Amino acid sequence: MSSKGKRFRLSLVTRWSALVGTLLAVGILIALALDHLLPGQPLAVLGICLLCVVPIALITIRSQIQPILSLFRALEGTVASYRDGDFSFSLHWGQNDELSDLIEAHNALGQVLREQRLDLVQRELLLDTMVQNTPVAMLLVADLANRGEQGARTIAYANLAARQLLSEGRKLEGHALNEVLEQAAPALIEALGRGGDGLFTAGEGEDEEVYHLARRNFSLNGRRHELLLLRQLTTELRRQEVQTWKKVIRVISHELNNSLAPLASLAHSGSELVRRGQTERLPQILETIGERTRHLESFILGYARFAKLPTPRIDAVPWEALVARLAGQVKFRVIGELPAEPAQIDTAQMEQALLNLLKNAHESGSWPDHVELQIRRVQEVVRIDVLDRGSGMNDAVLTNALVPFYSTKRSGTGLGLALAREIAEAHGGRITLANREGGGLAVTMILPVGPGPA
Repeated sequence: MSSKGKRFRLSLVTRWSALVGTLLAVGILIALALDHLLPGQPLAVLGICLLCVVPIALITIRSQIQPILSLFRALEGTVASYRDGDFSFSLHWGQNDELSDLIEAHNALGQVLREQRLDLVQRELLLDTMVQNTPVAMLLVADLANRGEQGARTIAYANLAARQLLSEGRKLEGHALNEVLEQAAPALIEALGRGGDGLFTAGEGEDEEVYHLARRNFSLNGRRHELLLLRQLTTELRRQEVQTWKKVIRVISHELNNSLAPLASLAHSGSELVRRGQTERLPQILETIGERTRHLESFILGYARFAKLPTPRIDAVPWEALVARLAGQVKFRVIGELPAEPAQIDTAQMEQALLNLLKNAHESGSWPDHVELQIRRVQEVVRIDVLDRGSGMNDAVLTNALVPFYSTKRSGTGLGLALAREIAEAHGGRITLANREGGGLAVTMILPVGPGPA
């Protein structure tokens, strides 16, 4: 049993009842004394009695109420501190009554809040440590437009990876996103402006880096925020490319063995027939050998076309002519007007690249009428968008889609997107992929306005 439980308990009702009874008794005694001293003068007795009892009652009641009022003010102060997140206060009440129970419950609540706050601080510290040390660049951007402020999007949080990527390690919090992006790679600016998740490439040659951009919107403290996640995929893609090349070598070896073994057998059979003078079956054997040879040649050329892409022969070609050639081979709808300036491209290579993209759009599950081609000039580049309303790509497919020989189709070679990427880069451009809002995929090819690198 606690020391408080052992103490004598005197409730507020008992105390105040005793106080009122004591005051009444004092008043009666004073009245009886005055009546004995001043017989036959009831009004004088009443007046003198009131003059004596009322001040005593006021002083006594005030002395009892003042500590309670101080306690209420202290309670009000601690509640205000709790509202501000300060849970370090506790109160004391010397009496063993109902108010002491209230103070005990109040202090117990403060202890629980302190423990929860300490646990929350530890969790926040752990989470911040994990977020700061993750290789994924994280930017939390607050949208201030709904508060009537100008400048709109301001960075509220950035981890170490984001600081290294965008500002050489300097602090980003409080800066406008547009100002920070002025020093960023054009591919990142374009990916952010396009909206949605997507894959893009920054840099050239050996400095080329592949990134995956993910973005999520949510409300925090009544304000709209957007979380931007930039994940570098270059190392992962190179590892995937090594695994893919190993797979390709196995596939080619298997196909060569499957073709060369029958060819050797047929050649041996043909030589035996010639030696025996039985030449009536020789044309059939030679025809089979020719058929297997053509199949093997077609198979090898399909891979050699990607591995030995020739240097583009740049010519000025009207966009209308290129689109007309594509329209004769696959169905699509042109959005907007075509650029007036002619394209500076290798016609055959660019036709093959766009044809691959348009065929992929048809094979995505999209309705043919929803496959669209848009070609427009944006500042100093030409942007070509191939759009569909198919099933889009999940993160795993989006990550590996541009890797050579990677395919989710059972009969696919995995060369369509990879070849289009090689052609775009040979023209000094690049390709990005992004899922569209409402479903589907947007494959964007960015080309320089003038001729690409020789």
